[in-house]
Amino acid sequence: MSTDQTLHPLRPTHSASAVFGAGAAIGVLGGMIGLGGAEFRLPLLIGLFGFAALSAVILNKAMSLVVVLAALPARLAAVPAAEVAARWPVAVNLLVGSLLGAWAGASWAVRMRSTTLYKVLAALMVLMAAALVVTHTITLDTLALPLWAQIPAGVAAGFGSGVVAAIMGVAGGELLIPTSVAVRGGHQDRRKSLPAGLPAHHAGRVRPLQP
Repeated sequence: MSTDQTLHPLRPTHSASAVFGAGAAIGVLGGMIGLGGAEFRLPLLIGLFGFAALSAVILNKAMSLVVVLAALPARLAAVPAAEVAARWPVAVNLLVGSLLGAWAGASWAVRMRSTTLYKVLAALMVLMAAALVVTHTITLDTLALPLWAQIPAGVAAGFGSGVVAAIMGVAGGELLIPTSVAVRGGHQDRRKSLPAGLPAHHAGRVRPLQP
């Protein structure tokens, strides 16, 4: 198991203005593209503020939960409840896999060696960047899966999204949205990813804090 268990940064702390400025920039950038900003926060926690890998993931997950909860009322106000409810089969399908994936991913993260976790995080950040580019430049189409295959495919896609989200300490909307569109014909709208992703986000947040 990794010995990287402290939340203290490895380098001297920065000034309050620098921390506030970084947080504000992340908030603006995340808000502009409809995300919570955890994808941008993680490299800053590690590279700029000197947190060790696992510490940065846990802190990122905790801060992400606060951001997601704060954004949830505005997102629900922007999207009619009836429209969200009409897609409940898709949300539940992905949620089952996401919950399992979030728990598994968090379990793997706390057992990785620190050097391995750094490499995994670097690879996943590249994956997230690619996902952001794809979802902002092309319109995704739904795969022509038979009905019997949609449910297991949705669980598998949700599991993968949950694993990645838990290891990185993010909410996972960047992956939940394209997978919901491709597998179950969901809507390519980030405002609708929070209700489905919040329980899995919480599962991944709780798991690393347990012995």
